[in-house]
Amino acid sequence: MDILSIIIGIVVGLAGGFGIAKFLEKSNVSNLIKNAKKEAASILKDAKTEAEAAKKDKILQAKEKFLELKAEHEQVILARDKKMAEAEKRTRDKESQVSNELAKAKKINDEVEAKIADYNNKIEYLDKKQQEIDKLHRSQVEQLEAISGLSAEDAKNQLVESLKAEAKTNAMSFIQDTVEEAKMTAQQEAKKIIINTIQRVGTEEAVENCVSVFNIESDDVKGRIIGREGRNIRALEAATGVEIIVDDTPEAIILSCFDPVRREIARLALHKLVTDGRIHPARIEEVVAKTAKQIDEEIIETGKRTVIDLGIHGLHPELIKVVGRMKYRSSYGQNLLQHSREVAKLCGIMAAELGLNVKLAKRAGLLHDIGKVPDTESELPHAILGMQWAEKYGEKEEVCNAIGAHHDEIEMKSLISPIIQVCDAISGARPGARRQVLDSYIQRLKDLEDIAFGFNGVKNAYAIQAGRELRVIVESEKVSDDAAVNLSFDISQKIQTEMTYPGQVKITVIRETRAVNIAK
Repeated sequence: MDILSIIIGIVVGLAGGFGIAKFLEKSNVSNLIKNAKKEAASILKDAKTEAEAAKKDKILQAKEKFLELKAEHEQVILARDKKMAEAEKRTRDKESQVSNELAKAKKINDEVEAKIADYNNKIEYLDKKQQEIDKLHRSQVEQLEAISGLSAEDAKNQLVESLKAEAKTNAMSFIQDTVEEAKMTAQQEAKKIIINTIQRVGTEEAVENCVSVFNIESDDVKGRIIGREGRNIRALEAATGVEIIVDDTPEAIILSCFDPVRREIARLALHKLVTDGRIHPARIEEVVAKTAKQIDEEIIETGKRTVIDLGIHGLHPELIKVVGRMKYRSSYGQNLLQHSREVAKLCGIMAAELGLNVKLAKRAGLLHDIGKVPDTESELPHAILGMQWAEKYGEKEEVCNAIGAHHDEIEMKSLISPIIQVCDAISGARPGARRQVLDSYIQRLKDLEDIAFGFNGVKNAYAIQAGRELRVIVESEKVSDDAAVNLSFDISQKIQTEMTYPGQVKITVIRETRAVNIAK
């Protein structure tokens, strides 16, 4: 019972405490609600006050923005109105100008129409006058035909024939005067350039031969070179292609061949064989093969040294080899490499005097005769063959044209071409440059004189100054002074087309009339 009472007491106490707690909680919540309502009312009041203030500010800002936009719009409208006014003014000015131009054009058109009408009247008048003149001319021609007994066409033909000779004479005289005048003005400067060029180049005389002399220490060596029954000398001739002449000349053997390369190979091979002492056919073939290879290397080295000395760059290796082979070629006894070097230097100096490309001129001068050293036989002229080689190995068009045109085989297309031709003639025609066989020299002089004798009226002809000048004496009864001028020109053209010669040939025609009487 006590326990139950206690439990009941506890429960009643708990229930009372819970009720008291609920009452107190309800009282606190009511107070909190009242306070919250008061704060909310205050916040709403403040918010309404701030909203009103913000509303007034926004309205003021909107009014200000409106006023600004309105002012800008008014300015834009004013500017547009101003532009429209200016455009209207320009339009009015243009209309006024166009009206004035139309008025002027109408006035000019009226004047042109008046002039056209006047011209038409004049043309009609001139046509009538022309008809009257033609009629009068026909009448006069008929009268002249009746008086002379010739038709107008016959008279015209006679007049033309009579004037032909006079016109031809006058034309030749004019041409001669023009040529002389051109020579007087150009010859002095040309001579100055050429002489200056020649003076600045050192020259050498021709010393090339068709034979070489191989010196030996004693005649005993001759027997060793000949060998048993001549087998050594036959092997040497077969290997080199050179004729070896062993005669009574003391301490000397003669090597004869028109190919300088073969002759040089034979000379060097002989020197090696004699120095070594072992001379037999097998050894001869071995030494000749090694010497030929050595000469090929020397040819390349000579070509390289030549282009370096002349300051020529970028030359194809095959062309360098061709340049080196020039050392063992000759033309009229003149060493071809020395001649080409000389021409290159002359071309460089002359090109510098004339303000042209010096390097290009040197290049063309060095290569102008490469066609004279072909690997195989060719029927083409050496100038054309050299031009084809230059084109094959990428040389410039000016260089190729200069090579092909230096003997007038093709047309010259650049200023370098005549320079190459002139320098080639200078190098070949100077004293001591070339050796000429006496028979061919005499034949050339005779051919010059024979060409002159092939023309009518020629009495005598003399080739003088080593073939540099041809003097022709004509019969005064058969050749007039005017015909002498024509004869000189015709002879020069025939020599130029039919003969080959270095330099140039001067043709002088002499006509003389003598009146002789004797006083007794």
